[in-house]
Amino acid sequence: MTAPNAPSANRIDYLRISLIDRCNFQCVYCMPEGADLQYALREHWLTHDEILLLLREVFIPLGFTRFRLTGGEPLLRPGIVELVSAIARLPQTEDLALTTNGFRLKKLAQPLYDAGLSRINISLDSLNPDTFQKIIGKRGQSQWQDVWQGIQSAHRVGFSPLKLNVVVIPGINDHEVPDLAALTLDQEWHVRFIEFMPIGNSDLFDHKGWIDSETIRTQISEKWGLSKGQVKGNGPADVFRIPGAKGTLGFISQMSECFCDRCNRMRLSADGLLRPCLLNETGQIDLRTSLRSGTSLTTLRDQVGVLVNQKPEINFKMRESGATGAYSRTMSQIGG
Repeated sequence: MTAPNAPSANRIDYLRISLIDRCNFQCVYCMPEGADLQYALREHWLTHDEILLLLREVFIPLGFTRFRLTGGEPLLRPGIVELVSAIARLPQTEDLALTTNGFRLKKLAQPLYDAGLSRINISLDSLNPDTFQKIIGKRGQSQWQDVWQGIQSAHRVGFSPLKLNVVVIPGINDHEVPDLAALTLDQEWHVRFIEFMPIGNSDLFDHKGWIDSETIRTQISEKWGLSKGQVKGNGPADVFRIPGAKGTLGFISQMSECFCDRCNRMRLSADGLLRPCLLNETGQIDLRTSLRSGTSLTTLRDQVGVLVNQKPEINFKMRESGATGAYSRTMSQIGG
């Protein structure tokens, strides 16, 4: 019999692949203004051929069938449509998703959809262009309209469910929760409220703090009511629906309701570091260096297999420690 406190036996089958550690935005919760970020040289990025080789010969044989392309901003990666097409054509690919800030999506939504991208997540932290501009840290002409047009394009070409990610920051955009939730009333969209984490800008976190999902749910429920809902995807969100709404709401509660023990994902950075946990670098493997130095694919597969087998124990330890870990990279460098 399994002990009550034993690590869970989740199937580890979901790989988040960061394509680039750069972003054309500098969101306050990810990359604080004035930060001296050390980006990987382009020649240190995994090439498309290397990514596909690792998928075919290492990850898929170990049971990985669901993939998400992230960044930085993945739509800045040259050849993104061709890479999406190549991964989508792999016979074992069950689900291929992408997370983007939406800025380049107006032109790329249709090509990505045609290439076989299954689902898309778009960051939208504010419906107010001025607030949006403050959050993304870009001066000059507003980028809000470009992002909104990208969202409309993704909706128009048929991405469903269309997911919108909102990081809720006290005193900055928390007052917009009802307006953002209202986007689901008339559209089959999935708006996800994400608790602010101290990764990327710990000074802002220390200054502003964070709002727990229960408080956000209560705010919405008092206005409309809430019932349980469902949405397709691989994420940890608790899903609800405003009665009568076409869309759904998600709440990602990594600070208040630790879900480390349910984590089924691994993360591959743009420069080839494989890590089993967002909050902890323990056990990570440098696949790029190993691959380019001639390490056999069999050896790499065995090394990754060991890390996959260790992940339930890592999940359990993170859960027991309250999801606190050691990390030296920002969210954009890790891949989210």
